[in-house]
Amino acid sequence: MSEVRILPNEIPSEPRRIVVAMSGGGDSCVAAAWLLVLGHDVVGLFLRIGAAPGPAAARHKQGCCSLDDSMDARHVAGRLGVPFFAVNFKREFGRIINYFADEYDRGRTPNPCIVCNRDLKFGRLLDYADEIGASHVATGHYARIERRGDRYGVARAADGDKDQSYVLFPLEQDQLARTVLPLGALTKAEVRAEANRFGLPVAEKAESQEICFVPDNDYGGFLKRRDPDSIRPGPIVDRAGVVQGEHEGHQLYTIGQRKGLGGGFTRPVYVIEIRAEENTVVIGEREDLVAAGLIVDAVTWQAHAGLGDGDELIGTVRTRYQQRPVAARARRDEGGRVRVELDEPLRAVTPGQAAVFHDGDIVQFGGWIAEPIPLRTGDAG
Repeated sequence: MSEVRILPNEIPSEPRRIVVAMSGGGDSCVAAAWLLVLGHDVVGLFLRIGAAPGPAAARHKQGCCSLDDSMDARHVAGRLGVPFFAVNFKREFGRIINYFADEYDRGRTPNPCIVCNRDLKFGRLLDYADEIGASHVATGHYARIERRGDRYGVARAADGDKDQSYVLFPLEQDQLARTVLPLGALTKAEVRAEANRFGLPVAEKAESQEICFVPDNDYGGFLKRRDPDSIRPGPIVDRAGVVQGEHEGHQLYTIGQRKGLGGGFTRPVYVIEIRAEENTVVIGEREDLVAAGLIVDAVTWQAHAGLGDGDELIGTVRTRYQQRPVAARARRDEGGRVRVELDEPLRAVTPGQAAVFHDGDIVQFGGWIAEPIPLRTGDAG
C-alpha cells in the first residue's frame, strides 16, 4: 500500500492500537488506511444507532448509520485487512433523540451532531477502546489537535470549507489526549485523491448534510410523529403582545425564521423569541434579531483553563457551523457562565446552538447559547 504523504503531528510516532470510527464514508476510511500504513494496529468500529429507517435512499450517499453505510465500512475494513465490529449504541442514541425533542419543547434549537460527538463518538468510543486495550481513537473529522503548554485544544483544519472544529468543542482534556484526527492537514479534494490512491471503493461517495434520524430533513414532521400531543396551536404575537396570527406549535419555529408565519404582513417579519412556557411565538423586524453579544453556559474549556473574576479573553467566536468568525471578548459571568461581547453585531443568535471561541486557530472554549445580549438602542446594526 502507498505511503502517507502528510503526517499530522498528533498521530503517535510509535505503533499503537487505535480504534477508528468508520462511518462508511470516504473520510473515515482514508483515516483508517493512513494509520494502517503508519504501522498502527487498526480496529474499525461502526456505531450502530438504530435510527435509520433502512438502507440509504440513494446509493453512494454518505450518512452515518444506514445499512448501506455499515456494509461500506465493513467492505473497506475487509479490503484493508483490519478487524471490524459494529457496536449497538441504540439505547445511548435514544438519549440524544430525547435531547433533540426536549430542546424544541423548551423553545431552543438543538444541535444533536455535537451531542453525538460528545457522548458517542468520543465518549462510548473511548470506553470501547479501553475494553480492547487501545490507546487512541480516530475519526475522519476535518480538524487538528494541538497542545499548548499542558492543555489540548481542537484547532481548525487546513480546509476552511470543511473545518469541523466547531462541532468538537465539548471534548475534554483526557479525550483530546487520546484522539487522532488524521485529516486535519488535508483538503477534501486531497482526501478524495488519497481514497482513490488507496483504491477505496467509497472514494466518490457523496456526503449527507441531514440529521441521521431525520433523513427527509423534516424535523417538524419527526416531532409530530414522535409526540403529536406535545405540538399544540398557540398565538403569534408582536413585541407589544398584540396577537398577529396562530402557529401550529412553538416547536416548529426557530429564531430568525421568516417562512410559515402566515400572510397579511405589510413588511417582512421574523421569529425573534419563543416563549415555550406560554406556547407563544414572538415576531418582529430584522433589526430585532441583532445581538451585541451572548451568554454561554455548560462551558467546556479546551486550550484555555478558565476565566477568573476580572479576566478577559480576546479572540473570535462562531455561533453557527461554518459562520464567519467574529472578533469578541469573553468574561466570566454568574453561575459559571461566560459573557461574550461582540466587536460587531450578529443576527439570530439562537439559544440551544453552540458558541465556540477561538484564539487564532485553536478552540479556547465552547458551550451552549443561553440567551443573546440585546443590542442597545442607538448601537449600529
